[in-house]
Amino acid sequence: MASLARRPPLLVPAVARHTATVIFIHGLGDTGHGWASAVEQWRRRQRLDEVKFILPHAPSIPITANWGMKMPGWYDIFAIDGSAEALRRNEDEAGILTSQAYFHDLIQKEIDSGIPADRIVIGGFSQGGAMGLFSGLTAKCKLAGIIALSSYLLLSLKFAELVPKPEFNKETPIFMAHGDADPVVNYKLGTMTRDLLKEMGYKVKFTTYPGMGHSACLEELDAIEDFLTERLPKVADKSEQKSEL
Repeated sequence: MASLARRPPLLVPAVARHTATVIFIHGLGDTGHGWASAVEQWRRRQRLDEVKFILPHAPSIPITANWGMKMPGWYDIFAIDGSAEALRRNEDEAGILTSQAYFHDLIQKEIDSGIPADRIVIGGFSQGGAMGLFSGLTAKCKLAGIIALSSYLLLSLKFAELVPKPEFNKETPIFMAHGDADPVVNYKLGTMTRDLLKEMGYKVKFTTYPGMGHSACLEELDAIEDFLTERLPKVADKSEQKSEL
């Protein structure tokens, strides 16, 4: 997978001066365009005018669980039955690590362009949420936040070996959300991930959306907007607060 050609991400520029970046990663079979409407939803109240959004496109790869058919994916999946056992069994470690390197490179490019690491949030939905969580927690810089929607921790059986020492994101706030009627990534897998991360000392906020399947809802999108606004406040607002002291 390392030699796969990649389309450049969909970029949604900041409305005002660019001071922060959100990298949001789509799920299996989707593209970055699939979350463009969510970005517009998050920006409608003009609280995130200084934020640039990066919506990457996964390369087209054969997916074993779909009879080897090619589709946009960040790593191969061998079975899709919603269970923890299926998703944790025979994980595509090579594919996961290749995508991890790609996301770490996106983060580094933002830092090189002048955006501080603590003004960058990474996250996503489903397979993208799993990659956002994994890439964020293994990043070698302190990020502003991590978002994992309807997703789970990748390579959980050896995760502790894969995080950098010292850990840069032990205190980074993690926003997790999951529908309790999810037939693709079982809700139990989401709660298991939450519990495992908390046991390891991570700062996780987990929200359950009753009756929601493998999707997102307006209430959830509003909660993400609040999280992003809290983690990436306008620089102008921070300057005004200092001047009042």
